[in-house]
Parts: sequence; structure tokens; C-alpha cells
Amino acid sequence: MFLACVFGAPQFPDAVGYVGFANLPNQVHRKSVKKGFEFTLMVAGESGLGKSTLINSLFLTDLYPERYIPGAAEKIERTVQIEASTVEIEERGVKLRLTVVDTPGYGDAINSQDCFKTIIQYIDNQFERYLHDESGLNRRHIVDNRVHCCFYFISPFGHGLKPLDVEFMKAIHSKVNIVPVIAKADTLTLKERDRLKRRILDEIAEQGIRIYQLPDADSDEDEEFKEQTRVLKASIPFAVIGSNQLIEVKGKKIRGRLYPWGVVEVENPEHNDFLKLRTMLVTHMQDLQEVTQDLHYENFRSERLKRTGRDVDEDEVDKDQILLQKEAEVRTHTLINNVPVGRMCHHVLLGCPGPVLLWE
Repeated sequence: MFLACVFGAPQFPDAVGYVGFANLPNQVHRKSVKKGFEFTLMVAGESGLGKSTLINSLFLTDLYPERYIPGAAEKIERTVQIEASTVEIEERGVKLRLTVVDTPGYGDAINSQDCFKTIIQYIDNQFERYLHDESGLNRRHIVDNRVHCCFYFISPFGHGLKPLDVEFMKAIHSKVNIVPVIAKADTLTLKERDRLKRRILDEIAEQGIRIYQLPDADSDEDEEFKEQTRVLKASIPFAVIGSNQLIEVKGKKIRGRLYPWGVVEVENPEHNDFLKLRTMLVTHMQDLQEVTQDLHYENFRSERLKRTGRDVDEDEVDKDQILLQKEAEVRTHTLINNVPVGRMCHHVLLGCPGPVLLWE
């Protein structure tokens, strides 16, 4: 009875709104919207599969206004590069800091045996950077640049996965969420598309490649969401078309591709899986981040700490160097917050409890 009076409906007739535990989600929502969201998407695949066009179509923006396309002679000796583009997107007051990581040069060289090492190193570097920031003293404003999802583009012109596709996905499936995408689906008939999808899924299962699995809908979800989840799962790998051109069809302007025999509409679910891919990315963006945090990052963190533990056992740690490093971190933190810097308590830095700073 006492709890009902304290946490139940307002007892004062002049009180506005409901005060109780039911307001906790609203508090989290307001705080999240004020802070904004961060998401990093990587696109990988051979050149010429329409990766840049698809990204521009997904987010209705031009991330590559001055894109340089090298010639065949330049591609022979070209190495894989990493290009990260960040854009701020706002929709109905919700801000999203989107970072798209492109991988030009992937698969272009004559010998592509080690072409994905640069990509793996980049993913690991983002994990390492996040671990370093998380282990520091100032952890209030950590920028999350970890790769949350990788759209891997598969050529529609083959008979399934190429050896390079298999080796690349095997190398990164324990580090990032892979979403396979069949590019330029307008080059395939409906029967060819369905056959290629089944072939790719069979080869992925045969090779033991772990791609991103959409979570099952909860039992208390509405039927519409359950059906949407079922349709999205059945559409993997997504066969997509990208276009930034507006074409007028029956008095309406749509994004599509104009051919002598007709128009392929980008946002028509009967023509391709573009809308399904966008729906998957938007509705499961939080889950992609959680899987990155709870699975991929934790795996990296545990392995990294194991290696650090072995190094500590083998080599004596230079404690003076640790003290200097920590002092620099504290001085940076205190300068940012306009707090006077005192002298450092050395026993604290060696793991003893107590206040971090002693003031003079």
C-alpha cells in the first residue's frame, strides 16, 4: 500500500502528468535523443559493383562528390585504401552521426591474396582505439568509430561466391557483422536471382561463414512486425539496385534506371530488395551496435587483455612510464574541465583505492 502511494498515480489534483516507473523509458529516450546516435557502416567488394551509388541512394546524400576512378594501368599496382566519410543526418529531431568506410582498391590488383589485410587492420585499430579511450580517465565523451556493419557486395555475374569472397568473409566474420548484398540485381531475371541467392547461402553455410542473423521477433510483438522480420530473413542476401537519377513515370518522379525496355524502380519491392535492405538497417541498427559491443568487441578485448597479461609476466613493466602516462591523461582531463591540476597520488596509479588528486 505504501509503495502504491509513493510510486503510483499523483496524489495531488494539481499535478500534471504521471509520475512513476512508467516514465523511465521517456527519460532514457530524451537523454538518447539529446546525445544523438553514432553508426559506422563499411562497404566492401570489387570495384564497379555500385557501392557508392547504393550508399548515396540509401541515405539520400552525396558522400563522394569528387570521386576519382583510376584507370586499368593504375589498378595493377594499386593497394587497398581506407576512406571514411562522416555525415550528420537529422530526422524529426533525432541526430545520427553516420560514418561510411569505403575500401577502394579491394580486389583490383592482379594478386589479391593479401588485399584485405588493410581492412582487417583498420577494424582492429578502431577496437584498439575504443579500448584505449574506455580505459582512460575521461570516459564521458568517447567517440565510437567501431565498425558496426559491413555490406559485402557480391558480383551478380558469377555462379556464386568467388574464392576472394570466401577468404575475406572468413577473415572478418569474427570482427564485424557481415550483410551480404548482391549488386546490380537488374542484370538478373527473377529465376536467376532466386537461384543465385540459394547458391550463395549454401556456400556460406558450407564454408562455415557467420553472417549477421536478424533476431527473432518477440512473442509480444504485433503481427505486422513479425511478418516484416520473416520477410527480411527470407530476403538474405539482399539483391539491390542503386540509382541517384530521378525519372518521371506516370506523372511521378522516382529514382530508377531507364532502359530501352522500361524503367527499374529503386524503391519498388517487386523490382529489387533495396527497401528491405534499408528497413533492415534502420530497424536493426541498435541490434547491430549491441552485437558489436557484446560479441565482437568483447572477443577483441579479452584477446587483447590476454596478450597484455602474458607480456606483463614476461617483461617487467616500467612503472615510471605508466605514472607519466597517467599524469598526462589527468592533466588533459583537468584542463578540459578547467580544474586546477594538483600533484598526483602515486599509490593510486598503482591500483590502490583513494582520491586521484591531492591539492596543494
